[in-house]
Amino acid sequence: MSERLPKPTSLWEYANPRRFMALSGFLLPFVAVGTAAALLIGLIWGFFFTPDDYRQGSTVKIIYIHVPSAMVAINAWLMMLVASLIWLIRRHHVSALAAKAAAPVGATMTLIALATGAIWGQPMWGTWWAWDPRLTSFLVLFLFYLGYMALWAAIENDDTAAELTSVLCIVGSVFAVLSRYALVFWNQGLHQGASLSLDKEENVSDVFYWPLLFCLAGFVGFFILLILVRTRTEVRARRMKALQARERMA
Repeated sequence: MSERLPKPTSLWEYANPRRFMALSGFLLPFVAVGTAAALLIGLIWGFFFTPDDYRQGSTVKIIYIHVPSAMVAINAWLMMLVASLIWLIRRHHVSALAAKAAAPVGATMTLIALATGAIWGQPMWGTWWAWDPRLTSFLVLFLFYLGYMALWAAIENDDTAAELTSVLCIVGSVFAVLSRYALVFWNQGLHQGASLSLDKEENVSDVFYWPLLFCLAGFVGFFILLILVRTRTEVRARRMKALQARERMA
């Protein structure tokens, strides 16, 4: 019979590994079901029940992969930034492990965004790659993801690795912001404007807009699902390492 934990009196108490494991274990089934539903609705609706664009033809439907993956790639790094700052300020180990867990997911989403952007751009621009401000900043962001993961792997002491990667995350956040607002900072380049915006005039047509929202919700849910699973794995790995260290000292 599992031990019952007293009710938390502060949100920060969920940074306790035991509380995090209990809460994440409870949330996982709901997140998984919601993610699967959103992805199925969005992708089926988008790829099979929306028309071709009058200029871009069927290639426009790559928007249902490209836009959500790009948005998750950027916001994954921003999530890592928040988790890193929490580690530096409050020393909550779960936040450092969550940032570590998010990096491979963010890197994969960045790679998907770059690949789908190239596939989408080739028939539209006549080239697979252009040194467009947004494309370039996205490539640099991908390199920061690789550097972040390499730094974690290169340092044996987890606390030292968490500190150094947190500093790297702060520096890399500049490129996450540039990736999101490149077209605002540099009013030039081949890349189109935002597909989703608070300004309705800048949004894609409604026929593409609603399935895109479902795809976006599905990708965000998938990101949350992977973060919960991977962070739980990191917590268990840290516990195992601590137990092995105690056995060696005994």
